[in-house]
Amino acid sequence: MKYQELGRTGLRVSQLSLGGAQFGQQYGPLSVPQAAEVVHAAIDAGVNLIDTSAFYGLGASETILGEVLAGGWREKVSICTKAGRLDRDRFDFTAAGMRECFEDSLRRLRTDRVEILLAHDIEFADDFERVFDETAGVLNDLKREGKCRFIGMSCLPLGLLAKAIERCDLDVVVSYCHFHLQDQTLHSELMPVAAARGVGVLNASPLSMGLLTNQGPQPWHPAGEEIQAACREAAEYCRSHGADISFLGMQFCLNSNVPSTVSGAATRAELETNLRALATRPDPELLSGVLAILEPVLDRTWKSGNWNA
Repeated sequence: MKYQELGRTGLRVSQLSLGGAQFGQQYGPLSVPQAAEVVHAAIDAGVNLIDTSAFYGLGASETILGEVLAGGWREKVSICTKAGRLDRDRFDFTAAGMRECFEDSLRRLRTDRVEILLAHDIEFADDFERVFDETAGVLNDLKREGKCRFIGMSCLPLGLLAKAIERCDLDVVVSYCHFHLQDQTLHSELMPVAAARGVGVLNASPLSMGLLTNQGPQPWHPAGEEIQAACREAAEYCRSHGADISFLGMQFCLNSNVPSTVSGAATRAELETNLRALATRPDPELLSGVLAILEPVLDRTWKSGNWNA
């Protein structure tokens, strides 16, 4: 396993981190024994960061992780969880709401502290000044109280994430769907801002929430049809060359200078595929062909939340 420094935190995080959305049943049913097999195998392989949220499965992800990390596993891994997003259309970034959400998370995770606490999907706030003031303030309060070691925020719009870094005293941010085969704007639009302030960056959704897979995304995926069609064509191109676009996509992300890429795994086989991707580099010709197909939609994204800048 490879490790990199996460900003100024002092944490050396595994280049592959384990995402917790699958444990919230967001991509299909997953039992506790199945989750335990994946989590324990990941830790044994050197993965030392797990990313979850109160939103994933409305607490189910944290509940399952709390169970499978019992018996000494918790001490082997850093936990990043998120507060403020309560459901698909319910958010509470007030100080009281953030604190209540996080206290519930701690109970589900069966721990008295986490390593990283984030405000989740802040682009859905209706008052960004309040996020930069009140939400950031309660995050710092929880940090001072020892309930989390480091604090940060997450969202889709890179402009908002950059503004949060500039306005708030953050340690870590999570960006998703902005560094993968079809979109590499994380490096140009966020990494320089984060590096200038010593903020660690975690790259989530390296397969763009299922866009860059053979089966394609879930029906709720917000990408426009042109983006989805190009990704389907790229997946077919890989199949025609005896390859899997998801494996190529993981190789592409894991062989980068992002400190850690967060990817979920529902089975041990999926985890082992990700570990193989970490240990190998993309085939240059295959990668070139895929990037050529995706070039017309390169770096295109979709609107999320209330951020319009």
